[in-house]
Amino acid sequence: MLLCGENIAFYIKARQETFVQDTNNINELIAGCCKKERSSQEALYRNFFGYGMSICLRYAQNREEAVEIMNDGFLKIFQHIQSFDTSRSFKTWLAKIMVNTSIDFLRGKKKMVFVDDISHIPEPGTDDKIVDKLSYEELLKQVQALPPAYRTVFNLYVIEGYQHQEIALMLRISEGTSKSNLFKAKKILKEKIINASTNTSVDGVGQNMSVYKNE
Repeated sequence: MLLCGENIAFYIKARQETFVQDTNNINELIAGCCKKERSSQEALYRNFFGYGMSICLRYAQNREEAVEIMNDGFLKIFQHIQSFDTSRSFKTWLAKIMVNTSIDFLRGKKKMVFVDDISHIPEPGTDDKIVDKLSYEELLKQVQALPPAYRTVFNLYVIEGYQHQEIALMLRISEGTSKSNLFKAKKILKEKIINASTNTSVDGVGQNMSVYKNE
């Protein structure tokens, strides 16, 4: 049995990596974007659309919010692309911008209400086999259904890999509050996954990826 969230993170991260399209000419595209070439901007957007959406959808409550966040994120990317160090991973840089833009969006909408610290935080667990029964889309749906504050802390800690001290600084909360919200998120998510696994006939991980198409 893995800790609740770790097995989910494995599936989400693995699937997220499949959304990046052709990156062979990434440095050329970045150079073109630095020159504000429209064709390079469109190609970069197209190649990383699925990857960017896969991040934003985890923080947003629905596709409409995710598209708004992602477009704001790409605007920041194009505005600051000259500061990007080409010796580093563009995908990592893009992901950080999308995460920060998601946080700004939720904060701007005043959607994040955090629970206070709780003294004892046990670690909820869920069976790998239960998660195996759900598609990628069903897992994403359960994450999206979490309250915004819980969803944000869960994503930052479990998927992004930030520590509670870092999350506290990012969200302007205490470390204890970060831990409390993670505990609440995992508890709710465990219940949702167990309920969903008994009501779905989906086999394997992810069948219909239409939500990620650049329409």
